[in-house]
Amino acid sequence: MRRALLPVVTLFVMAAPVVSADLPYRVIVHPQVKGSQIPRAALHSIFLKQAPKWGDGRPVMPIDQSVQSSVRKSFSNDVLQQGVVAVQVYWQRQMAAGVAPPPVKTSDEEVVSFVASTPGAIGYVSAATPLPDSVKAIEITD
Repeated sequence: MRRALLPVVTLFVMAAPVVSADLPYRVIVHPQVKGSQIPRAALHSIFLKQAPKWGDGRPVMPIDQSVQSSVRKSFSNDVLQQGVVAVQVYWQRQMAAGVAPPPVKTSDEEVVSFVASTPGAIGYVSAATPLPDSVKAIEITD
């Protein structure tokens, strides 16, 4: 029986240009997630559930925002490189194959709370959202 190799996501501290300073959102992770930067391609894989584990072997736990959220629209267009409707179509196909989409929260505060209380969690919030010490922001690199 053939087994597909699943990608593992590692956060990198690298010399690649950092690009997230001008974005309308910030990516946040549980404080136990190592690293301070993440490549955009890795985020893409995480939020489409193509990368199930961090580099240390712990499960990745992505959390999405509501489809009505302007933050989700920006994140989907920028990171997933498709609109929210196209992402919903993707998830309909994935659910038919037995893969569930990331859970959805309805506000930045709910995303912060989920990420703070869930080891391995990663989410995105408005750039203006105040962040407690229980989460950390990570930079997106290209």
